[in-house]
Amino acid sequence: MSAPARPDSPARLEALIAALKAKGILTEEELSARQEQTDRASPEIGARMVARAWLDPEWRQLLLSDGTAAAEALGVSMAGAPPLGVLEDTPQRHHLVVCTLCSCYPRAVLGYPPHWYKSFGYRARAVRDPRGVLAEWGTALPEGVEVRVVDSTADFRWMVLPLRPAETDGWSEDRLTEIITRDVLVGVALPRPPPSTTSAQASWS
Repeated sequence: MSAPARPDSPARLEALIAALKAKGILTEEELSARQEQTDRASPEIGARMVARAWLDPEWRQLLLSDGTAAAEALGVSMAGAPPLGVLEDTPQRHHLVVCTLCSCYPRAVLGYPPHWYKSFGYRARAVRDPRGVLAEWGTALPEGVEVRVVDSTADFRWMVLPLRPAETDGWSEDRLTEIITRDVLVGVALPRPPPSTTSAQASWS
């Protein structure tokens, strides 16, 4: 959740870790490995998954049928994480991901959630006025395109597989990865070549 940590939280966490170690449930090596994995997680992982899906039909099928298996195939450990689902945009439908209760987010493939994703403003308005939210990011969809809002939960996390821009024909996987930002993977933005150096921020950011 986005509420501030209690003053006694660090002490409670240390006590829990010590108890897990004492019972042989957790080792220092396992803890260090998980911390390193968390630190390595970034939106570039999700971006590369999408870029590969744009180029490889078989990989695209794996990504859409089992996002967790696709992440594992890239060497990303999903141990202990909820299943990862991938929402495929089409010319008729655009997806927007939100966690209406707190800040559930696929951290293993997108890194830490941005502060606006955890804000009450985004969580409430994404459901009530998704097109208004998209407009604040400068994202305009053609008339007739449905906006489907999908709730990430403690049981299932989501990211978006956006439409590939027509101008990117012939691009390499590395070059495609550069135009797929965190905001694109959440659904508030669209991939646009050439890559932008800045990202629009909503009014509650």
